[in-house]
Amino acid sequence: MEMHFIFSDKVVLLFDFWSVHSPAGMALSVLVVLLLAVLYESLKFGKAKLLHQALVSMPTFTSQQLIEETDQDSSSSESLPVSSTRTRTRLRWFSYHFGQSLIHVAQVVIGYFMMLAVMSYNTWIFLGVVLGSAVGYYLAYPLLSLV
Repeated sequence: MEMHFIFSDKVVLLFDFWSVHSPAGMALSVLVVLLLAVLYESLKFGKAKLLHQALVSMPTFTSQQLIEETDQDSSSSESLPVSSTRTRTRLRWFSYHFGQSLIHVAQVVIGYFMMLAVMSYNTWIFLGVVLGSAVGYYLAYPLLSLV
């Protein structure tokens, strides 16, 4: 295996079955890697949007409400039942957090796939990852202002 970047139409990417031996195969592989990079950038946007929705949906409390709630909890000798509103809020927060965790795992897996593809030291694949990242950022960045 070469340890420097080369221009070639022959490469094995990520798995043994992804073996490229022709210019058409290389073009298709570059397109797939480019789309993976666009997906990676889109997942970053999706994670940010989900975080924004989670923060917007959480109720805000004034310091006076928090003081009254603390005083009420400390004055009672037995624990008070949790209100249904608080339970729904915690459940909604958990669902947002779970969704963000899934997106994060997908983002890490795709990121490692792209890194390993670049480590094939094929210049075409490297350019596909770089161009895909640029296109993905270009497409996803304006959507952040809509959040």
